[in-house]
Amino acid sequence: MGAAAQLEKKELFAMSVDSVEMGRSDSLRFLVLRWVLEEKYDQAIAELRGVLEGPSVYPTFQPKVERFVHHSIDLIYAIKTKRNFPGINSLTRSKQYELREKYKEHFRELQNVLKTIEKIERNLKVQDTRSIVYVVKAAWIAGFLILLTAFGAEFFRGLARTGVIVFEDSFMQSVDWIFKAIGL
Repeated sequence: MGAAAQLEKKELFAMSVDSVEMGRSDSLRFLVLRWVLEEKYDQAIAELRGVLEGPSVYPTFQPKVERFVHHSIDLIYAIKTKRNFPGINSLTRSKQYELREKYKEHFRELQNVLKTIEKIERNLKVQDTRSIVYVVKAAWIAGFLILLTAFGAEFFRGLARTGVIVFEDSFMQSVDWIFKAIGL
């Protein structure tokens, strides 16, 4: 393929992607989309396969994202096929435009699928955080109830008995005083 044909191909499939659509620089979406834009499809696919084969903090993450990862890999293959279409220069302008639009459609769909994977991971993080909050609250409430029970037991074993003795003594002194006042 000549230099002019190569340049024409690059212009045909040139994409301007907003940095917001690419995601954070340390995200899976950013890495995969960057590799696809740079035409390093094998690295993008390896990155996606790493999600399924690598260790995960959340045990349900891989089963939940498996179909999305496979769909993303299929989209990358479709993008690669459209971009490396043999004899693209021999196609009419309308067919080239149609091929370019299909390429853009696959790329946007890939972005959306990668966003879905990130959303699943974010939801799992939120659920994990909530469960930690529940455990901490339960531990705090259990500790408070144990302290309250210990205080109640101590109150009824010690202070309550002393209170009964003081009340009984005060009552007996009052009765004695009344009887003395009456003269009995």
